[in-house]
Amino acid sequence: MQHRAKGFTLIELMIVVTVMAVLSMLSVGGYRQYVMRANRTDAISLLLRVAAAQERWYLQNNQYAEDAAALGFDGNVSESGYYSVRIDTENPVLGFTATAIAVPEERQSSDDRCQQFTINEAGQRTSAPDDIDVCW
Repeated sequence: MQHRAKGFTLIELMIVVTVMAVLSMLSVGGYRQYVMRANRTDAISLLLRVAAAQERWYLQNNQYAEDAAALGFDGNVSESGYYSVRIDTENPVLGFTATAIAVPEERQSSDDRCQQFTINEAGQRTSAPDDIDVCW
């Protein structure tokens, strides 16, 4: 009577390892894109908070604030630190434009689709290089 050895051959194990490696590579790429899209909310929430603070400032001072510190923001960086905000006011009585730009050397700086978000006093939004349908 012969005893048959139980287990897997080396070739079977190598095939399983190869299939798992391919599946891992595909899923990591998809997950990375998902994380990029999720982190864009950091810029969106920052700009919406700046716009709301600007309206409160305007009600009290009859003009828009020229920097984020006047609005009560600690520095010009978003909560998660992925974006920095810049406020432009050519005429503080008439309006403002707040721009959130991905911070260099941070995770979102490699987001090729949405590097810059803007909002103005009228609530008009833009983004670059892709349009607002993708970014906002």
